[in-house]
Parts: sequence; C-alpha cells; structure tokens
Amino acid sequence: MAQRKTSAGHKYIFVVGGVMSAVGKGIAAASIGKLLMARGLSVNLVKIDPYLNVDAGTMNPIEHGEVFVLESGLETDQDMGNYERFLGRDLGSDDYMTSGMVYGSVIARERNLGYGGKCVETIPHVRDEVIDRLQHAAKTSGSDVSVVEIGGTVGDFQNALFIEAARVMHLLHPSDVLFVMVSYLPVPSTIGEMKTKPTQNAVRMLNSYGVQPDIIIARSTHTLDKKRKEKLAIWCNVQADSIISAPDVGSIYDVPLNFERDKLSDILMSLLGKRAKQTPDFSQWREFAAHAHNGKKSIKIGIVGKYFDTGDFVLSDAYLSVIEAIKFSSYTQGVVPEIAWLNAKSYENNPASVSELKEYDGIIVPGGFGETGIEGKISAIKFARENKIPYFGLCYGMQLMTVEYARNVAELVGAHTTEIDPKTRHPIIAILPDQVEKLAKKNYGGSMRLGAYPCELKKGTIACEAYGTDSISERHRHRYEVNPDYIEQLEKAGLVFSGKSPDGRLMEIAELSASVHPFMLGTQFHPELKARPLSPHPLFNAFIKAAMGRSQGN
Repeated sequence: MAQRKTSAGHKYIFVVGGVMSAVGKGIAAASIGKLLMARGLSVNLVKIDPYLNVDAGTMNPIEHGEVFVLESGLETDQDMGNYERFLGRDLGSDDYMTSGMVYGSVIARERNLGYGGKCVETIPHVRDEVIDRLQHAAKTSGSDVSVVEIGGTVGDFQNALFIEAARVMHLLHPSDVLFVMVSYLPVPSTIGEMKTKPTQNAVRMLNSYGVQPDIIIARSTHTLDKKRKEKLAIWCNVQADSIISAPDVGSIYDVPLNFERDKLSDILMSLLGKRAKQTPDFSQWREFAAHAHNGKKSIKIGIVGKYFDTGDFVLSDAYLSVIEAIKFSSYTQGVVPEIAWLNAKSYENNPASVSELKEYDGIIVPGGFGETGIEGKISAIKFARENKIPYFGLCYGMQLMTVEYARNVAELVGAHTTEIDPKTRHPIIAILPDQVEKLAKKNYGGSMRLGAYPCELKKGTIACEAYGTDSISERHRHRYEVNPDYIEQLEKAGLVFSGKSPDGRLMEIAELSASVHPFMLGTQFHPELKARPLSPHPLFNAFIKAAMGRSQGN
C-alpha cells in the first residue's frame, strides 16, 4: 500500500466527481468523514458549490434540492444536511462556499483598496481567496482533516478554479493533500458489461488540470470485479487497492460500512500518514443501518404538498431532511415507514378525494411557499383534525394548521395568511414587521428569519413531554408568523401555543391537547434539520409513536 511522508500540517481530502453528477459524491464525502472520525480524528466537511448564487436560499428546491439551514442561519446545499447527519454534529458557515461568495469577497476587497491598487485577476486573487477560505474553515473547526467536496464533475467550466486551488495546495504541501474521484461506471443494458472508459476519460480530464487522483470510488449498479479494477489501475495510474467499489445499496447509511469493509479508512490513514487514535466502533451505526432492512412492521405516512408542478415526477429531494427524520424515528421504534406523496391540488379539484387520508397512520404538511394547492392542504388538515389522524405541520404546515383552526373552530370566517390574501378579513398569519421593508425593496436573499432561536415550552403539553425539557433551540426559515392580535381568541377556542419565544411575542409551536386529539401539532421551526440517525428528533419520535398507535388500532 502506498504511503506518503508524514507531515505535521493540516490534512485536506478533495472529493471530485467524474462522468456524471448525482451519483453519490456527497454521500461518499460524508462517509469518508465518518470513517476518519471513527479512527479518532477530528473532521470538518466542506461543500463547494460552483454557482454564482451567494447562497442556496434563492435556488428553486425543485431544481436544486432542499435548502438546508445551518445553526448560524446560512442557507446551504442539501449535502450539508447529509454531512451533519453522518458526522452527528453541527457544521459552521465557514464549511460552505459558493462561487458567488468567493467573487463577492474579492470584489468587496478590491473596492476597499484591499489589493493596494493591483490589477485583480482570477489567478491568483480569486484562487487564493478559495485557499484562504479552506484554511480558515480548518482553523475555525480545529480539525485534523478537512474533507472538501467540489460540486459538479470534472470538466465543468465553473469547477476549474476550485480544482486549480486544490492543485496549488497539493503543490505546496504534497504530503497534506489527497484527491478522491467518485466516478460512475455504466452497465449498458444492451451490452451487459461494466464499462471503464468513461472513468478513464474523467481521470485524463483531471490530469489535464495537473491533478492525479489517489483514490477512485467506483460507483455503479454492480460491484466492481477484479478485471475492471485491474484495468482502471493501469489506465488511471491508481493502485488497485485504492480503487473502491461502491455499488447501489438499499440505504445510504450502508455506505460507510461498505467502505470500512473494503478498508478505505486504512488506505486513507496510510496515505495521510496518520495513526489511528482509537479502534473504530461501528456497532451503533451498524445496528441503526440494519433497521432499514429488518423492520417487521410498517406504518403509512402521507406527505401532502405540491409535487407535480414539473410533470409526473415526485421531487422528493426538496424534502430530504423530512424524509430522513421520518426514517430515523421509525427505525428507532422498530417500524419501516411507507411514505406516500399526496398532491394537495387533487383535494381542491375533487374535494371528496380527501377521504383517502383515512388510509394513513400519520399526515405531514411540510414547509413551503406560495398559494399552489393551499386550500387542498387546509382540507387535509381539517380532515386529519376531525378524524383524529396524527398530524405534524412543519413551518407552513403549522401556519396552515392555525388558519384551519381559526376558520372552522374559532369561527373566524375568511381567516387566512397575508402571504396569500393580503386583504383577508382575519390575517391569522402575517409578515414579520422587520421583513416589510426588505420585501418592498425586493431584497429577498437572506431576508427571512434564519437559523437557531430559543423557545420556551409550556409544561404539561405534548411538546414539553416529547422534549423532556422546557427550554429548546431550533432552526428557522420563514417570513410569516402567527398574528399576536389573534392569540387570545385562538387559545379560548382550544388551540394551545405550547412553544413561544422567550419574550412571548412569537408562537413557535401550536398543538391540540392530548385529551382532544392523539397528535395534532405544528412547529414554526424546522425540526427535521436537527434529526440525526443516532439521535432522532423528539417531536418526530412522538409523531411516529402516535402513528403507530393508530396503525395498531389504539
């Protein structure tokens, strides 16, 4: 096995893609981080998005996937969510960058004469900004190793700058920088043979940038055989034992276990010149991953949203954290969730069809924006309330739960959110005062209430019992709030605001008493963002338990 000269410097592992995107480069990076942590090393994971967007907040989740919000409030790519879930800890704002961030910093510095009147160019100034950001993230995290995923694939024009930064870092400190290529090996159905040529070409493309991969992770539908491994080794100039097979798996949480089986952590530690600080223990992770395959019972969870606006495809990546949070809590309870995507617009076009919700053990209305399918969502919420089906509303789902209760229980006719109806007679949900000016100026980017905020819980409520404490902190992403002018009326009608901001001004959790409904609860925040495989979120745990109760006829 190849081994490099040991260096005392900070270590960097750059993960790049070959052939095509969306084959699991982010999961590979997250798994590498987990393997190194299991060996006792401290790790920070960094995602580089080549977009000119300053952050992911203004990107359409239907096209780009979920917007994941960090504790700091930074809106990021969904890969950051996978990173946090695999590492089991929070990541910081320094662990994410886009081309927009990088260029914005360089331009701002130039405007402030930070370059001393020099001609500012992509090389070296923008490239060096990338390097500075990576080094700052490493220093801030205090980690031993930074695992850096460069978004997209080799050959993408917008990635060249980031690969160049990595090349220069390797040139200056060759013992401290590794390159991992995650490349796809197709098995054409008409041929029935795994083809290595696309990966060979991807490596040559990477070589043209002055970079040689140290490790190839071979993604495919099938396990890489000895013949293809030997072929890749010869033509890609990578040692055979550093070519790791990564076939399709039933669960992404099997990936680190498969990598460990193929001794990837041994290879990484050797190439990094590092000694393990502890014997890796994957027993808890292995037990968790097994639940994905061995659940004896199932529960049916319906997610009501607007999923068919781009054709007949369910774009589940827009709700990735919700899906994973459901899985974590379900697996903990020994059940497997059957998730169905329910189109809210169908309940508007055919109101009687809402009765199909009787088939489900639990209903979720997730976060979102806009008026599409809104009355269908409200109909679904009403049906869940009246038929005592466990209901969990997330952000927009909490707001619409409050609107539904105001209309049909508190008898506030025409109650609505001002996001949809600015002239509503009863503005139950209204915009935050400090957002009005921003929206008037069309200043949408980063303009919402973002990141972690504290919340005080009312004792004796479902929420307080679920958390086991009366003081929490959760992540937010929204502009609108429950209108304080209607709190008293809603509470008199039986709606319980079990979570509030410390000053009592903002309603964070709404619920119905357990004596009235088995589980009818909505949160203004996004609890799914803090759910982890080995520490499922307490509110999702409570929701799944309620759904299991319905499934068992309790």
